[in-house]
Amino acid sequence: MTLLSFIAILLVGVGAGFINVIAGGGSLLTMPMLIFFGLSSAVANGTNRIALMAQNIVAIASFRKHGYFDWKFSTMLAIPALIGSIVGANFAISLSDEIFNRILSMVMLLVLAIIIWKPHKKLSNGPTEDTLSRKIGLIVIFFFVGVYGGFIQAGVGFIIIASLTVVSGLSLVKINSIKVFVVAIYTLSALIVFIINDQIDWGYGITLAIGTSIGAFLGSKFAVQRGEKWVQRILIVSVIIMAGKLFYSSL
Repeated sequence: MTLLSFIAILLVGVGAGFINVIAGGGSLLTMPMLIFFGLSSAVANGTNRIALMAQNIVAIASFRKHGYFDWKFSTMLAIPALIGSIVGANFAISLSDEIFNRILSMVMLLVLAIIIWKPHKKLSNGPTEDTLSRKIGLIVIFFFVGVYGGFIQAGVGFIIIASLTVVSGLSLVKINSIKVFVVAIYTLSALIVFIINDQIDWGYGITLAIGTSIGAFLGSKFAVQRGEKWVQRILIVSVIIMAGKLFYSSL
């Protein structure tokens, strides 16, 4: 790794960690950037998991400190997500770079639409009845959340927020505390799959993890509305450019 690439990956990591805290979708920047630096899609995917683990461990500790954690409910959702992530990670490793990059570019644009229009914020998040059918529904949903997270990861936070808003009726604070726990658990299982298959660049991964941790810390301090709007504007422009490059490079 050259000094220039080290600085670039570190800065992208800071930006991604910052975005994940106050807006979401940081992997939409880190994944394409790792690919642009010459990593194969599978290695970029695996390397990105190291940064995600570091970032979510910090977030879990923060939510727990402030008393917003529900271990029982979070674990119920994390188990099917963990199983699903193993399926998704193995599928990701089996794809060619061209197909994966094309899928990633389309997913980026889809998540971009969610970022812009925020359909989950328009849905009611009032209390819902805690029934067996609701729990079974959430277990099934989070299995597929895990499949998607193990496969690509980019934008999975928005999917989790939308799912829990519709089905659980929990507050956004509690939803975010559940989200970081579920992502941390299934990211660990997906990371193991990538490690076993030797699809990790540890130099880039550790550098990116340092950056995302710094960014997450800075993002937690940046609690003003204008900040979120500006970060989302930057994210939108960056995602459009990177998605276009990924799609056309795979043709």
